Amino acid sequence: MLTSVIAAREGSSIFPQITDVFPDQEVIDRTFINTREDSKVVDAVKATGRRQLIIAGLWTEICVAMPVIQALGEGWDVTVITDASGATSVEAHEVAIQRMIAAGADMMTWLALAAEWQRDRARLATAEKMTGVLTQHAAGSGVAHLWEQQLLKTLVPAAAG
Repeated sequence: MLTSVIAAREGSSIFPQITDVFPDQEVIDRTFINTREDSKVVDAVKATGRRQLIIAGLWTEICVAMPVIQALGEGWDVTVITDASGATSVEAHEVAIQRMIAAGADMMTWLALAAEWQRDRARLATAEKMTGVLTQHAAGSGVAHLWEQQLLKTLVPAAAG
């Protein structure tokens, strides 16, 4: 689920790098800082029938922490994607993460989440796309994956022992 804050205001729309990943997802425009106070967002979340929220966004100390802490208080299972969130400073980000952990939230990175969703490299419908994401966005992990694939394709001469 994607939300924006007063999208008509210049600089308030979501980056196309994010919306392009979810082309069929309608962006819910909101005015509330805490998305858990916006009935459009709350109703859309409830309509999914799910009980787990996975949240990332700007600003970690405000637009992420506020709904995370409220959702935890309402009994939701909440996971925050720490490296897909950002704050006004490193300290603000770290303190917000500490607050959310203290409130009961789980923390993950985007790569750990993607790997959990992929689970099995034999799931070919998504494995190729996952490889593309890894090589473009996972820094050393992407390079290591490419190297591993190259090694697996390298024939070893029978005389090598």
